[in-house]
Amino acid sequence: MRKLNEVLVKTGAEVYREIVPVALYSLISSLILLPAILLLPLTVSLIVVPFVYMPLFFGVLHVFHHKLERRSRRSGMRDLLEGAKKGYFAAVIMGLFVSLLVIILWSTWWYYGSKEGMFYTVIALFQTYFVIMAFISQFHTFQLILQKEMGIFRAMGESAKLLFRYPGYTVGAFFQAALLSLLLALTAVGFFVLFNGMMGVYLNKITANVLQEDEQPVNDEWDEGHFGTKHSVSSMK
Repeated sequence: MRKLNEVLVKTGAEVYREIVPVALYSLISSLILLPAILLLPLTVSLIVVPFVYMPLFFGVLHVFHHKLERRSRRSGMRDLLEGAKKGYFAAVIMGLFVSLLVIILWSTWWYYGSKEGMFYTVIALFQTYFVIMAFISQFHTFQLILQKEMGIFRAMGESAKLLFRYPGYTVGAFFQAALLSLLLALTAVGFFVLFNGMMGVYLNKITANVLQEDEQPVNDEWDEGHFGTKHSVSSMK
């Protein structure tokens, strides 16, 4: 299995080479976040994000999955919309799941954080740990849908199993992605222009890497091709 730093370096190189499509698809799919974050109440945003933003995010992952597999001969925008349509149900389910975790985390600190005493702080910290681990358990879900053509619920289960089989790798990849997201968020423009496209490349490589370890020996083909990857999805199905 390739080390996380190797995956990150290759992701950075490929994002640099494909900066125009990365920026274009990221910006298009992120436009909905501006009114959702700046204008809408939190409760409304938690509805808009699952039903609108998450399908567009899945569409971006769909575009870069096809690019990485050299199977896309259509315009990127058409591929993005097709991916959003094809994965709409899965994206909404995942979006609702994330919204639920956010609500649990917010309500936990709103209730227990206002109370004095170490006991309530411990409960809040335990709930926070539970939410973070639940979120990490779904780190590979979208890529399992794309790379293995699984249904959403089976992909969620398999993603959790990958966490248990490779806990260090999955947790490390999650926090690596979280750190990258934080760095982009420091410049709001960078987040809207780069995040979705960068995740399209990074998540594809992260999951392909762990699937190679899980199902077949790693070979040098991982380093070939325009995007630096030539793993065969069909051979893993």
